[in-house]
Amino acid sequence: MSLISGFKDFVLRGNVIDLAVAVVIGAAFTKVVNAMVEGLINPLIAAVGGEREMSGLNQTIGQTEFGFGDVLGAIVNFLIVAAVVYFFIVTPVNRLFLRMREGEEAEPKAVPADVQLLTEIRDLLREHATPDGAAAAPDGPAGSTRAERG
Repeated sequence: MSLISGFKDFVLRGNVIDLAVAVVIGAAFTKVVNAMVEGLINPLIAAVGGEREMSGLNQTIGQTEFGFGDVLGAIVNFLIVAAVVYFFIVTPVNRLFLRMREGEEAEPKAVPADVQLLTEIRDLLREHATPDGAAAAPDGPAGSTRAERG
């Protein structure tokens, strides 16, 4: 297999294409959420805090300024992205997979050849067992039984 055909097989595999689509959609969706957070939610939070912008929600201790507004904005942004991804992507996809699995009937797994052979041996030993639980002796090389041999 050449390097180019191997790469082609890798790229055309369904999981890679799905991942690429997810990254592109995720990037576009993140821009939408960022615009919503910066344009609507951050000003509301800043207004409650008595500031004009979230970046104005700072606390100064000594000569050090802590930017709580920026951190709070990032947390709100993350929570919105996580909630939307979970409720609009993860949950519907899980439901879809569940419906697909319900339609499939579980096929019985094929018994491996070695297990099947051991089962047959066990069954044959049970058939030839004596009432006291001991296995009956097989016929000898000349076709004689144990009683005839001795």
